[in-house]
Amino acid sequence: MNNTANKPPAHELVYRKLREMILCGELEPGQAITIQGLVASLGAGMTPVREAIRRLTSESALVFQGNRRVSVPVLTLDQIDELAFARLALEPQLAFWATENVTAKDISKLEAIDAEMNKAIARGDVRSYLFRNHEFHSALYAISGAQIMISLADELWLRMGPSLRVMGGRFGTSNLPDKHIDAIAGLRAGDPKVVSRAIHDDIEQGFEQIRKSLEK
Repeated sequence: MNNTANKPPAHELVYRKLREMILCGELEPGQAITIQGLVASLGAGMTPVREAIRRLTSESALVFQGNRRVSVPVLTLDQIDELAFARLALEPQLAFWATENVTAKDISKLEAIDAEMNKAIARGDVRSYLFRNHEFHSALYAISGAQIMISLADELWLRMGPSLRVMGGRFGTSNLPDKHIDAIAGLRAGDPKVVSRAIHDDIEQGFEQIRKSLEK
């Protein structure tokens, strides 16, 4: 069977790769990016790279600097507070709704993701930690079925990736309480309030670490 017809177009593949690089903090806050540089590093054509950049700037994950350059946004403390407010308004509610729809298979998947995240923490792999952390939250919120709010939450995550990488590099993650375990326990108990609170606390402690990092 020929799978070529099912393969995403080049611009979509480039977008996904660049998006993952931002989410996982491979691009640092303030880092300048050129179209030519991305063409070389991603092994992609000029047109797909331009389209990926266009989409990511529309999502505020990148900002135009002029002269064919874009950069990763540098967040101020005020912007961090705005993002915290937005995420704390959206994501605990998504977790609440997810609890009402969750299946045993969903819980097993979340446990497996969290186990991989813990392995990343144990070996000090900040990139893998960020990837698995986002994967956990995305998988949980997807269970809610609330597509509009999921889309909004995902855009907020895009803005956070580089700053989370800086935080993880400076402070590590092994000293933080594992709120995912609390969320999974709430899912098993069918208690949406417990799950919502666990996600709220997980987000809040992350922002506390980011603020400390930016203040330094």
